[in-house]
Amino acid sequence: MNYILFDGPNRDALKPLTFTRPVADLRIGGSTIREKYEFLLGSTTSTITEDYLANRYPMVEFELNILIDASFVATEELCDAIAALKENEKLVYNNRLVAFYLKEGQEPDLEHFSEVEFSANLIEVKAPYDLFAFNDQVSRLDFDRMTADRTSQEIDSSNRVLGAHQVFIEEGASVRLSTINAETGPVFIGKDALVMEGSLIRGPLFLGEGSVLKMGAKIYGPVSVGPKCTLGGEIKNSVIFGYSSKGHEGYLGDSVLGQWCNLGADTNNSNLKNNYAEVKLWDYETERFQATGHQFCGLIMGDHSKCGINTMFNTGTVTGVAANIFGAGYQRNFIPSFAWGGSGKFITYRMNKVTETAELVMKRKGQSFDADEAAILEAVFEETSAFRNWEK
Repeated sequence: MNYILFDGPNRDALKPLTFTRPVADLRIGGSTIREKYEFLLGSTTSTITEDYLANRYPMVEFELNILIDASFVATEELCDAIAALKENEKLVYNNRLVAFYLKEGQEPDLEHFSEVEFSANLIEVKAPYDLFAFNDQVSRLDFDRMTADRTSQEIDSSNRVLGAHQVFIEEGASVRLSTINAETGPVFIGKDALVMEGSLIRGPLFLGEGSVLKMGAKIYGPVSVGPKCTLGGEIKNSVIFGYSSKGHEGYLGDSVLGQWCNLGADTNNSNLKNNYAEVKLWDYETERFQATGHQFCGLIMGDHSKCGINTMFNTGTVTGVAANIFGAGYQRNFIPSFAWGGSGKFITYRMNKVTETAELVMKRKGQSFDADEAAILEAVFEETSAFRNWEK
């Protein structure tokens, strides 16, 4: 069977994170949504997404296909139900289409498909803040899955550890002279990761392959970190996709950072309003600020965005793709893509300058800025022009 992950109706509400990737490649817990499906289904997947993303994330159709809304986080029970679908059947959860069986060339006349109801609980990612809101639950499930029938490296005796049975250290990782409390949740240290001396870790934590916690880092979970990130200071209840840096003192809480982001030294975000009221967040789907249902909500930052030293982010701030933010005072709580400046005074960060920086940043972490990446950024630049009101 061939499995195809499609973006579904939540794609726009998940921007700015989905400007540069399909919904399937959002990170939550110990891996991306796609990686969870591929592990549990025992199969590679392809993608139906926006045309400008299709070169990097192509769709592959076979004779027999099952299409899956990637905003639903994979579980063992869900993947069993998906794999059991038969011709002209669709899987539904709380009146939402989850998956359907389709032959090559067949028109998806879903109204006439037989309905299979899925009754177990599922996590649906509807907004960026859902990634940290459900991160604790998903992290615990992922830890059990990712460590089953595997043996951890021995924990170095220089560390102080609580709940050692919930600590897993992959090959090549180094953790010394640090304090780890895994009684509050599992701690997974990925291959070749480095936890420097004096780090304080309170699980759940997933630290991705080749990522670094700098000396004295204070991590209290749930925190999920992708590959080759560099992190320091204080981080709480956040998801950091990969290749991003928050290498110095400062606070990041109840937040999501995309790839290739950098927070300057002593950057801080607020995650709680002074009046303790519910946080509102910019919503790309409605193009207005919407209530989140959360009292705690910090920073949502799209790929390739960066900020200077001592930057202060307001409670519930959304920063688009490839923004460069600096200057004194609190920043606006919606910063459009390709903005250059701060405190409400911006000019446009032109594509030639964006690509110059991206090439240098990606090379520094062993990656190449290729034609696909350039085309994606150019498409996002055009798509987001309406939000850069200073250009009008």
